[in-house]
Amino acid sequence: MKKTLNYRKINPKIWYLPIFLLMPAIMLLSYLVMRFMGKPLPEPHIPVLAIPLFFVMFFIAAVFEEAGWMGYAADPMQHRWGASGAGILMGSIWGMWHLAGWHFQTHHTATWTAGQFISTVALRIIIFWLYNNTGKSVFAAVLFHDMMNVSEFLFPNYGSHYDPVITGVITAILAAVVTFLWGPRTLARFRYSGQNIRLPY
Repeated sequence: MKKTLNYRKINPKIWYLPIFLLMPAIMLLSYLVMRFMGKPLPEPHIPVLAIPLFFVMFFIAAVFEEAGWMGYAADPMQHRWGASGAGILMGSIWGMWHLAGWHFQTHHTATWTAGQFISTVALRIIIFWLYNNTGKSVFAAVLFHDMMNVSEFLFPNYGSHYDPVITGVITAILAAVVTFLWGPRTLARFRYSGQNIRLPY
């Protein structure tokens, strides 16, 4: 648990920007795309005062999940399959873990479930990208996981009009761009920086 909450390990600190802002940006873009497509949407109502409560509530769940996913399983998996391969595999397992809840318990359509599954796999690739670029910080994964849930829950209104198909496509494109720019093996060698950052696998 100490490893999971080690906030000092996040380095360089610039990575706090994508950790906190990337998921809200994805949801905002999803909203704009839905508006452009003419989908019926309410006027956005964001309960600003409730955001800290949501953050704490989802943070607790994220700590326990990421302690297992990134704290225990991530390094052995990416040592064997590379970072993007591990992200796809772990994301698929993560998605199947939630499959019953998405489809059978909440009675979402097969299309909704497929979109959410794609989004889940893509987000796990992004989590590996953040993890490997912050000195293998599990806390970075926890914070991003937390922001995922907060952002989806705040999507107008309280997630009532959230469309995982659109979000899944946007997130999958982002994951593909990240993989291309930082390399599928480590997701930590930015090809245009002039530097090769080698992780100790």
